[in-house]
Amino acid sequence: MPNRPPAMFIADSLGLDFLNSIATPVDVAVDWISDGDGLVDWLAQAKLVPADELESLRARTRPDELDAVADQARALREWFRTFVRKHAGGPLGSDALRELDPLNSLLARDEAFRRIESRHDDGNPGLALRMTRRWRSPESLLLPVGEAMAKFVCDEDFSDVKACEGHNCTMLFADHTRRRARRWCTMAICGNRAKQAAHRDRLKSRH
Repeated sequence: MPNRPPAMFIADSLGLDFLNSIATPVDVAVDWISDGDGLVDWLAQAKLVPADELESLRARTRPDELDAVADQARALREWFRTFVRKHAGGPLGSDALRELDPLNSLLARDEAFRRIESRHDDGNPGLALRMTRRWRSPESLLLPVGEAMAKFVCDEDFSDVKACEGHNCTMLFADHTRRRARRWCTMAICGNRAKQAAHRDRLKSRH
């Protein structure tokens, strides 16, 4: 299994964080869902699937089956990247609906339902009506990803979708800052690199 750093969730939207599951956070490209184990780990870090369901599914699924689902996830990711990049920078109109057939086809597979559960797990007494789903097959791991993508498409203003301005950075994010002035995936990575580069340029200009 590849030695991966912790996944990065910097986009302010899980739908975009899924696109950022392949990125170059330092100098080497990292694909967090390059295989089945990576997909399971990414889903756990994203909190898109309950930990006990992930472990149960992993225990009853062959590694090659999980790898096949990871293949599907990567194909879904690149399809969605093309869609997002095409429409980023302006409001998304209803005419984009016909392009979303692959996502609607994925959502149609869902077996989600609501049930009454105890609220003790969030520190409050009483009962709550919560959404859950049946995790019948490895392919069901794609369903919460599709749901996150669909929420992004329907709830986000595509005018706020930006690409990090860092050199060679491929990360996307939703800019929710007050002045819509965000430029970097994170200040700690690309923002700091840009500051250092600007500092070096200033030093050169003095000589």
